[in-house]
Amino acid sequence: MSRSIDLNSDLGESFGPWTMGDDAAMLSIVSSANIACGGHASDPETMYGTLCLARDNGVTVGAHPGYNDREGFGRRIIPMPTVEIGRMVAAQVGALQALAKMAGTKVTYVKPHGALGNLAAADRGVADAIVSAVAQIDPHLSILAISGMQLEQAARSAKTEVYSEIFADRGYLSNGQLVPRGQDGAMIHDPDEAAERLLAFLETGLMPVIDCDPIALNAQSICVHGDSAGAVAMASAIRKRLSAAGITVSGFARG
Repeated sequence: MSRSIDLNSDLGESFGPWTMGDDAAMLSIVSSANIACGGHASDPETMYGTLCLARDNGVTVGAHPGYNDREGFGRRIIPMPTVEIGRMVAAQVGALQALAKMAGTKVTYVKPHGALGNLAAADRGVADAIVSAVAQIDPHLSILAISGMQLEQAARSAKTEVYSEIFADRGYLSNGQLVPRGQDGAMIHDPDEAAERLLAFLETGLMPVIDCDPIALNAQSICVHGDSAGAVAMASAIRKRLSAAGITVSGFARG
């Protein structure tokens, strides 16, 4: 069993007077924060405030770019050429980097959000475009990618530092992709069930799937989504169970 692993969450997803999740509570639990960059969610004040909270909690900061689709929360694919996807990602990451400098912290990695992340997991052209854009912005930025998928492979091919993640609260298909939201088995809501699955995975390297025998995955990070009603309870329970098993929670990309 791995004795150290990162625990990340998608945060900074509020917008104006509309609040999504409890960022302050999550940032007292996780070791890395994937902060929305104004595409699927967030605005400059939300980004800045979340960056300050991450800084004060000693949490590693990552950019979380997604489709420019606040109405759909970035969970719908917006058809566009891959070169435009790269520029969209570059614009969002650059915005977060600027605000991070003002907040006295640093963006060290990039993790695509929602539909963009799922597309990058399956489509090598999209994955290559994202990796290329990130490298052009800052070659020191790492990629956080769904374990075993195209984005992970594209980053490795480009010699970009990449870390792999698994999801505490999402179901898996036998091809390594996540069960689409809305389908049976897509979400795991019970913190104890999620923790048991994670501990078994860290012991064996095998992830249960809904349509086959468990599959082998590799991971340096665990994601707990920050936008669900039980997010804080889920993250807290998982961190406690990891600690009880002698597993340290630590950010993967200090930069």
